[in-house]
Amino acid sequence: MSTAAAAAPAGHTAARGHKALAFLILIAGWELSARALTGAYLLAGPTEVALYLWNNAGLMARALMATGSTALAGFVLGNLAGIALAALVVLLPRTERLVAALALLVFCLPLVATGPILRVVYGPGPAPQITLAALAVYYTTFVPLVVGLRAAPAGWFDLVASYGRGRGAALVHVRARAALPYLFAGLQIAAPAAFLGAMVGEFTGAERGMGVLTIRAMRALDVDATWALATLAAAVSILAYAALGSLARQIVDDPPPLLLAPPPDPAARQGGGALHAVGIVLAALGLWWALPTILGLAPFFAKTPADIFAFLITDDGAAGQRATLFSALAETAALAVPGYGAGLLLGAGLAIAVALFPAAASIAMPVAVAARSIPIVTTAPLLVLALGRGPVGAISLVAFMVFFPTFVACLHGLRQAPGQVLDVFDSFAAGRLSRLLHVRIPAMLPALFAAARMAVPAAVLAVTVVEWLAIGTGLGALMATSASLSDYAMLWSCVVLVAVLSSLGYAAVGVAERRILSIYAAEQMAR
Repeated sequence: MSTAAAAAPAGHTAARGHKALAFLILIAGWELSARALTGAYLLAGPTEVALYLWNNAGLMARALMATGSTALAGFVLGNLAGIALAALVVLLPRTERLVAALALLVFCLPLVATGPILRVVYGPGPAPQITLAALAVYYTTFVPLVVGLRAAPAGWFDLVASYGRGRGAALVHVRARAALPYLFAGLQIAAPAAFLGAMVGEFTGAERGMGVLTIRAMRALDVDATWALATLAAAVSILAYAALGSLARQIVDDPPPLLLAPPPDPAARQGGGALHAVGIVLAALGLWWALPTILGLAPFFAKTPADIFAFLITDDGAAGQRATLFSALAETAALAVPGYGAGLLLGAGLAIAVALFPAAASIAMPVAVAARSIPIVTTAPLLVLALGRGPVGAISLVAFMVFFPTFVACLHGLRQAPGQVLDVFDSFAAGRLSRLLHVRIPAMLPALFAAARMAVPAAVLAVTVVEWLAIGTGLGALMATSASLSDYAMLWSCVVLVAVLSSLGYAAVGVAERRILSIYAAEQMAR
């Protein structure tokens, strides 16, 4: 047996030991924190959680089955939609702006508002939960998958063309294989998001499920039940994350290819941005105007663009309504923007630290996955109570929601550094820091910007959920109040405002992305 072959099992054993150590540290820290906060009604430790789950095993199993089935259905449907959209924009590049913009608008619809709307549209049953789970995940797969479908050397496409084959053959034989690491990154990020979407759907009037039990636990201030539900949801998300990671390691065994930028395409540099923007706006307005008629929704509930224009501009009380709306927006933005920035920095920073010190991955990854897998809808009120109702608590929770997708995406991006380039640096005895700055970080940039784009609506989702459940101010609270009072004009106004501003934030990140990737990762330009 060679030295390398003998070292591999030893390395795997050491990694398993580090993961076990990280798990023990996490459990011990949790237990000590709970004991230190005894009587504060903020945190239940592993002992209390295990006892609650044992005493209520039947109830929790039925709730898990109800929520898990809807989350799984939404996970599958949402990811199939994301894969189909990514294939469409690669096969028909001229459709990318329109498809990406409409997909973003739908993804930016806040779950706090879309939950009650879907409940009215669908009525009783699991359909709202499944739809919300699908809406929570399709975009997290679509964005990194588009990046991955372009992460193939230009020479491979030339080879396909030399055999007289077209875009379809290139998609199946070249792009699909190159995109697998990015697809699995998206699927891993989507697993906790699907569970969160299903639970939010249950908040809007479901008869059973973990979301229903969470509402009861929060109203009764039952801390043991709340943390038991959070722990169970986190455990399911962690198992799904680990299973997808294991599957990825079995399937994706090729080293990252060396990507060289193709010659610049003069046609791709042509203008038309304003014309595209007008077309996207008209398409979105057309869909918005047509859907209520197609679905047969009552005008009292389904507001059209004309209704919202009148509500905010021409009605007698329009000035007061605008003041209410924009005052709530200012409160939300003051929490969302710093939380977004902090989450990006934390996620990218931890990924870079793991790249510099690989042994830290065995400890950092389980802790990060466990922390992110706890549904925000279960613990937001308790965490805000612990951190305070001021900006610190809300910003921390927003940063937490943004951190995990950024961390996972950047970690995958850092691993896409081409082995050939790293070998050149090794031949010059370059150190870890030099390889990081000149090879790994440039390889990470496409994944970082993909995460930054996805994080815009994620930050809005986080802050509106926190405002809805814990703070009682901002757009989240305004949407919840409007839904409870059947003030659908204000509810739809909030939805439109959130979607438009999230799209503008996304576009701003896209401008920075195009400028930077044109220098460091020009192969990511559409081709």
